[in-house]
Amino acid sequence: MEKSIERIAGDTEGVAYEFPVFRFKGSDAAAPSAYLQAALHAGELPGTVAIDALMPLLAKAESEGRIRGAITVVPWANPVGRAQYHFTEQQGRFHLATRTNFNRDFPLIDRPETALLPDEATLATVDQRLKVRLLKLSVGHDIVLDLHCDDESVAYLYVPRELWPAMQDCAAAMGVEAVLLWEGASGAAFEEASIHPHLRGDKARLERQVVTTVEYRGVADVDGGLAKADAEGLYRLLVARGVIADPSIAAVGPFKGVVAPLENIDMMPSPKAGAILYHVKPGDRVSKGDRLATIVHAPGEPDGRVDVAAPQAGYILTRRSHRITRTGDDLLKLVGTVRSDDARSGALEP
Repeated sequence: MEKSIERIAGDTEGVAYEFPVFRFKGSDAAAPSAYLQAALHAGELPGTVAIDALMPLLAKAESEGRIRGAITVVPWANPVGRAQYHFTEQQGRFHLATRTNFNRDFPLIDRPETALLPDEATLATVDQRLKVRLLKLSVGHDIVLDLHCDDESVAYLYVPRELWPAMQDCAAAMGVEAVLLWEGASGAAFEEASIHPHLRGDKARLERQVVTTVEYRGVADVDGGLAKADAEGLYRLLVARGVIADPSIAAVGPFKGVVAPLENIDMMPSPKAGAILYHVKPGDRVSKGDRLATIVHAPGEPDGRVDVAAPQAGYILTRRSHRITRTGDDLLKLVGTVRSDDARSGALEP
């Protein structure tokens, strides 16, 4: 294993940001290569601890000569967001200086060639330079995994529609419970920037690609047992796709979880501002008309509550971790059996 430090100039003199990169050399140039990064939204740490649990497995495979394809690992992908605190609260989703989501507005290139990326020296802000640097590290890999988490959630994947069903083995290997399929523009998220260079290539090459945003449950699910299980899932994926040789790992079976297009998601905006009382949790199945939540908007008053009902039958994927809401704030993700009346194009959330 080789460790290097990436350094990115800040927006003022004397300020810079650093993050480590770990590389494992492969023994077979024809084998698939893999890139794993975590905490692009800097406060989302289930993926970071999963990588921590994965590293000993990779080190063992390396010591035994079983790493066939090159592997690049970035456990802390966003030192800029990691340093952002406001009144003691970590703020790792948006760059405070530009108000831009760290997982939006990545450069889109038409071929997997880093020479097509912008020159960092020409970019105005550190968040733009960070995005180019992450693509320089990831472009050219066959497998690109971006590890995130939701608020409160089951484990699930966002997968480009072009890569399904070819990626069923990956979903099964990782042990996730659901897969959301998307296509078109997604705000130039890292996942979109990772698949975009391959969309004009031949179909066989495209199906070799693995590109996904992994949502490892909720933001509070930073747990040693879960990290170990997630690391084992990542390791199974690398074995299943031929990056690592390990005859002790059983072949991956079919994926049996929920699969739905993004258009089937109901986000359930709150009808009132107030306190949220949830009646469902991630992983529950509901019927049309079932009560999902109650908003207490005028405590103690006769008409001070309003219920939120399921617009269709489906599966509760996520819910908010906070219990205060404004009018119009999204409450949860309901994966419906049909297209949502409120279907959104592009990214589901800002």
